[in-house]
Amino acid sequence: MTFQPTWHTLVDTVESLPADATLVTPHSDRVFHISDVQEPRILIQYRDTEETVPLQRDQFETLVERMREAGDSFDLDRLPPDAEPYATVLSVHPRFEVDDQAGTLAERESSAGSPLVEATVTTGESDAERAEPDVAVYHDALLLIDALERHDVTALDEVETAGLVNIYTLLSDVQRNADDLRTTVAEVLLDRLRHDQPVSGQFGSVQRTSRRRRSLKDEEAVLKVLEEAGIDRAQVTSVDASKVDDALDVTDVSEQAVYEIDESEYVRKAGVDEAEKETRLQGLKTQLAAVDSEDADDLRAEIENLEARIEELIGFRSGQSLRDAG
Repeated sequence: MTFQPTWHTLVDTVESLPADATLVTPHSDRVFHISDVQEPRILIQYRDTEETVPLQRDQFETLVERMREAGDSFDLDRLPPDAEPYATVLSVHPRFEVDDQAGTLAERESSAGSPLVEATVTTGESDAERAEPDVAVYHDALLLIDALERHDVTALDEVETAGLVNIYTLLSDVQRNADDLRTTVAEVLLDRLRHDQPVSGQFGSVQRTSRRRRSLKDEEAVLKVLEEAGIDRAQVTSVDASKVDDALDVTDVSEQAVYEIDESEYVRKAGVDEAEKETRLQGLKTQLAAVDSEDADDLRAEIENLEARIEELIGFRSGQSLRDAG
């Protein structure tokens, strides 16, 4: 595995830190901030001396190699004082994590954040700025979560038919609307990604790639080119299904005589009761906002549970922020 993707992700993540982000070395507790980010290095400036120090790309690579050679974790006590800021900056990367209690640096599937950085990586939103998104997939996801909580989906054979219909309908709506939103997000991302260089977020990574599709030019033009190259047109012509269907309409030949037919049955969504969905959605929002009812304590516990589910499953606005908005 090359270091290049790791380096580009680190650079992108460091660049997204707030300008006033405070970073601390793990042992000497020296405070510094990022003064500049360049392709071969990251410049830091210590607060106590205002000294600017370049952190070189190849030294980050060496630290990562030593950490991977050490196995599950790398003991930060092995770092010389002038190498401490490398561990701090590397812990900003979404896959590297510093345990300040154990004094170790480790590579994880995802990091919970660095205790050595007194800032949150900016993602274009903050808790104060979060608001209910006006997109269909958000509303359908809330309804789906509610439906999944009301039925035991680990024992679908025991769920009544109406419940299964509701779950299937909402799954279909979430899938369709999620695909629409994913396409829109991809169009924006495309302008921000460099080819074959993965960029990581908290939950995963993406990269820009290409897909090659072909479609034949005009049939006569294609046949002419091939004939000029010595290819008989009979070698490249085939049966056209649409023309066969036209022939079946005017002859007694059966469909089974010319087609291999494989029939299968499946469930198809036949309709959606948008009014009922809206009614239920508004009921959920009202329930989430109703903190002054007689059962406020129980409701708060229920809302907190739903909030955790929403954050875990879709990462959208939580129940707490819904209550604040109400």
